[in-house]
Amino acid sequence: MPKRGKKYLEAAKLVDRMKNYNVEEAIALVKQTSIAKFDASVEAAFRLGVDPKKADQAIRGAVVLPHGTGKVQRVLVFAKGDKAKEAEAVGADYVGDSDFINKISQGWFEFDVIVATPDMMAEVGKLGRVLGPKGLMPNPKTGTVTFDVTKAVNDIKAGKVEYRVDKAGNIHAPIGKVSFEDAKLKENLAAVHEALLKAKPAAAKGTYMKNVTVTSTMGPGVRVDVQSIAK
Repeated sequence: MPKRGKKYLEAAKLVDRMKNYNVEEAIALVKQTSIAKFDASVEAAFRLGVDPKKADQAIRGAVVLPHGTGKVQRVLVFAKGDKAKEAEAVGADYVGDSDFINKISQGWFEFDVIVATPDMMAEVGKLGRVLGPKGLMPNPKTGTVTFDVTKAVNDIKAGKVEYRVDKAGNIHAPIGKVSFEDAKLKENLAAVHEALLKAKPAAAKGTYMKNVTVTSTMGPGVRVDVQSIAK
């Protein structure tokens, strides 16, 4: 295990690792135990009862948080003609086709999310080895491969976050910043929770939502009573 600093160890003493706190208590504790000198991000981790190795249980999707993430997302849109003009009009940070494909292949990554129209995917697909490992490849399941460029860009700018189950059956998603009001963090957490419940695979057996933990950047994790999230 990595060696923890003094501030972390002091903050961790405030958290009972064996207790499932109700959502209000958990969020208050996350704020109280944030040790970063900056406005730390708050993240939720969901442990799900799925087998990610099976294609029909490899959960992936996106949800628009009601209060955003607190971070401004830089959006790159791969499109041509009228769709490129539409992307520019709606506020995409970068719009283009082969020019940006060449830039990315040369190591340019000054963006956070990529949106691509379906007719551009043959070209964008060539960047799979570069974008895939970084989680930046556009995907229809997350709404980033679409002709509805306006909705895609607006959703991302409004606070859309993507989620994908990892090899251990966990899903991590940002739900805001420590500076957010408690109620806004709770509502963002509830939005992700609801999206994951709707995404439950029919093939999943046993307990689906095993546990939920919230934490701040550099802070200790706080377990949440799952039943309290949707109240």
